[in-house]
Amino acid sequence: MTVASTSARSSVSPGRRDRGTVSRSPSRRNDGRLALILILPATVGFAVFAAYPTLRGIYLSFTDFRILTPPTWSGIANYRQLLSDSVFWESLRTTLYFVALTVVVGLAVSLATAVILHRLTKSTVIRGLVLLPFLISGVVAALVWQWMLDPGLGIVNVVVKAVFGHNILFLGSQGWVIPSLAVIAVWKSMGYNAILIFAGLQTIPGEIYEAGRMDGAGEVRMFTKLTLPLLRPIMAMVIVLTVISSFQVFDLVAVTTKGEPANASNVLPLYIYKTGFSEFNFGYALTMSMALFVMLLAITFIQMRLLRANDSDTN
Repeated sequence: MTVASTSARSSVSPGRRDRGTVSRSPSRRNDGRLALILILPATVGFAVFAAYPTLRGIYLSFTDFRILTPPTWSGIANYRQLLSDSVFWESLRTTLYFVALTVVVGLAVSLATAVILHRLTKSTVIRGLVLLPFLISGVVAALVWQWMLDPGLGIVNVVVKAVFGHNILFLGSQGWVIPSLAVIAVWKSMGYNAILIFAGLQTIPGEIYEAGRMDGAGEVRMFTKLTLPLLRPIMAMVIVLTVISSFQVFDLVAVTTKGEPANASNVLPLYIYKTGFSEFNFGYALTMSMALFVMLLAITFIQMRLLRANDSDTN
């Protein structure tokens, strides 16, 4: 009995010792500490550059804050002013007009470009050239297009005058300025959106199109009944990204028109900038920023609902 029990203890105890050694190994003990060290820089960066400015901005939106005087609490006075500010609502309408044009035209152009890239070419050089406008600085793109659309010397108006016999004030007319800015924005973002849609096209199995051809479906019918439904999650993401970036347009308008003519291109981010850095009314500027922030949160919520379309397509 003693010998058997001793041999049993000797046969079990090494395994126990091994398991105990593994559970108390230095690598396992240091995993939590290492994880905290790795996420610490990102956490500090988020707290300093995102969380604190947001909370500070929410507080200052309820104050009368001028740059040379300390903020004084004013309650909801800024929000009352916001509701009765005709310039704010006009800027919001202008921004919505710009966003609508950018989304509709940009989505159509990006989709057509992606389909052409997917069907007609496999050259990485051409795909890189399509993406090139997205990599150009917004200020540089705005300056180049401002020169190109110049009514006297711009290359675009040279062609327009040769065809129609007269120039067009693309950036100097109240009717043309927002469509012109939307075209510039579409040109700059088209390559990035097209690459996203192109990546979505590559995920569609070729067997689906073969089955469609066997059923007698033509190219147009397969595009509308197969390609577009399968691209719905990607299209939803592209739409939401385009809407958010269009709502935040600033450098393009600030460089080309500065809100003119007659405030016809005075988009909301530019109006916020003028209120804060020209009139030094930072409290009211932050109130308008909070309104824009809430609108973008609503757009993010819509994004989550649209992306759920992927579940209905796969089930």
